[in-house]
Amino acid sequence: MALFGRVLTAMVTPFTEGGELDLEGATQLAQQLVSAGNEGLVVAGTTGESPTLTHSEQAELVAAVVKAVDVPVVAGAGSNDTRAAVELSEACAQAGAAGLLHVAGYYNRPSQAGLEAHFRHCAAASDLPVIIYDIPVRTGRKIATETLVRLAHEVPNIVAVKDAAGSVDETARLLDLAPDDFEVYSGDDSLTLPLLAVGAVGVIGVATHWVASEMLNMIEAHASGRVSEAAAINRRLIDSYRFESSDEAPNPVPTKCMLRVMGLPAGPCRLPMGPEPEGLEHQARQVLAALNEPETPEPHLETSEILFEPSGSLFASPPASSPAPIPAASAPPTPPAPPVSYPPHAPPVSSSAPPVSPPGLASPPAPPASPSSSPRSAPLPPPPPDSVG
Repeated sequence: MALFGRVLTAMVTPFTEGGELDLEGATQLAQQLVSAGNEGLVVAGTTGESPTLTHSEQAELVAAVVKAVDVPVVAGAGSNDTRAAVELSEACAQAGAAGLLHVAGYYNRPSQAGLEAHFRHCAAASDLPVIIYDIPVRTGRKIATETLVRLAHEVPNIVAVKDAAGSVDETARLLDLAPDDFEVYSGDDSLTLPLLAVGAVGVIGVATHWVASEMLNMIEAHASGRVSEAAAINRRLIDSYRFESSDEAPNPVPTKCMLRVMGLPAGPCRLPMGPEPEGLEHQARQVLAALNEPETPEPHLETSEILFEPSGSLFASPPASSPAPIPAASAPPTPPAPPVSYPPHAPPVSSSAPPVSPPGLASPPAPPASPSSSPRSAPLPPPPPDSVG
């Protein structure tokens, strides 16, 4: 049972063109996200540009969103200053938040003992349930599993972790050692399905600004044992995962662009996030167009039909019902039919390739040349292109 819902969006913070907090836009966006399938929202997190918000802006934002929706609103209250995090926790609790999100101290990279003391102080600031946010790529410090396990067992209102540490096996170990009711939420959209497989209850996402219903369908399919269906949905979301952040357009720049394309409030990012790179809006439109294309059912292959070549490529050929007859000595051997290339794990390929798409599959090997009257003089076919490049 997911305490805050199975799909939560880490909501962007809308600003006016002048860079002021747009509370009306935040209210409208929050309501749209809930109607699209989100079962909870996270406000004033990193995607919400919390480093650029004042404490009073964060409290105002939380209060406005809480009034606008009827789902749990988790408030980002994290800081690398424990006193500031405690003050934010108190302010967000007064604003009506249903829970608090606390990130590991960033930049100053505290020890595990320092992290543990920090989270204990933050949890003691209110009675609200606390989600710990583990994202070492941003903070510079992984929260050790042993630290999380102690906190989960000893601090009653530390109830979950938003896991963006990128180690599925370590997440499985955490869930094995933590209390049975301790929850894990995927903090990396692309790892949601693998984390569900080891016991995660949901996702706190970014692409869920525009694919919340698809993400919820994937979670429900996995929970019902329809693993192939969940995997197929996940493949359709790969372009969205890739679009949501990059070195040229870091999160939340692409999401704000996507929301403008969809006609929803967003506004610009505050510095230092910077302006959008050229072509980002075109990519957003391509991602949406691909999501709206009808799904192409994939043919089913029996295990006996799947052959692995030494090169590692995957081909399909019909199972032989009986051994091939041995040709007469005077007749030249008949070359076998060329194998048919089949990529069963690739997403459907549309007729127009969008700018943001999974890497292309290698072309199938060229078929052998037709035998001539003199088999020995027939030219050999050229070797297939290297798929690595």
